[in-house]
Amino acid sequence: MAILPILMYHNICDTESNKLTVSVQNLEQQLQYLKNNNYTTFHFSELQRMKSIPKKSIVLTFDDATENQLIFAIPLLEKFNFKASFFIPFFYIGKTDLWINGYGFSKKKIMTIEQLKGLNSNRIELGYHSYEHKKYSLLSAIEIQNDFLKCEKIIEDNGLKIYPVLAYPYGNYPKAGNRKENFKQILISNRIKLGLRIGNRPNRFPFKDDYEIKRIDIKGQDSLLIFKLKIRFGKLNLF
Repeated sequence: MAILPILMYHNICDTESNKLTVSVQNLEQQLQYLKNNNYTTFHFSELQRMKSIPKKSIVLTFDDATENQLIFAIPLLEKFNFKASFFIPFFYIGKTDLWINGYGFSKKKIMTIEQLKGLNSNRIELGYHSYEHKKYSLLSAIEIQNDFLKCEKIIEDNGLKIYPVLAYPYGNYPKAGNRKENFKQILISNRIKLGLRIGNRPNRFPFKDDYEIKRIDIKGQDSLLIFKLKIRFGKLNLF
């Protein structure tokens, strides 16, 4: 089995750097490192068709489909010829990341329908990040199902091309007993093929559980050394 790190980014910015925001300079340095070390990026739709992957494979993911990703991340992805997945919280399209209220972060614009439809699908694969960015563990089965129905209405009404991979908001999902099994059945009934938690460890590929795929959180404070260590080992207790 091969090792597959899946990196999780949020905002990319030229004026700030924090837990949820990586500077343009750091992102460029990180992508340059991946390019120099011959990493290959993949979309989840490609992984679903593969039984094995090259030794140096990696997946780049960006949560929330913010406008700053369009402005700053996509030009760097193009520069290094890398692919990435962007995950959309559908209620907030064309608005701001209102769920951040009370966390001390500045508001970020979410891409509009027109901006999302204008993305190069060979470069950017779009996926689900729920409708209202709520924690699934706090929702009933009916509320989760309604969340999917609302997502589908936005997708159908606007002709969006979305691959059925879901990044759980906050990495959160029901983890115990019947609620966990029921949650997975809801995902399956809504044709979701892959579900992404956080976990902060590289995956083994093929995935052991398609609905508990781990991602590694890349933060604005991470040095290049920490970035290199995270790709190899995940999050360590050292940082």
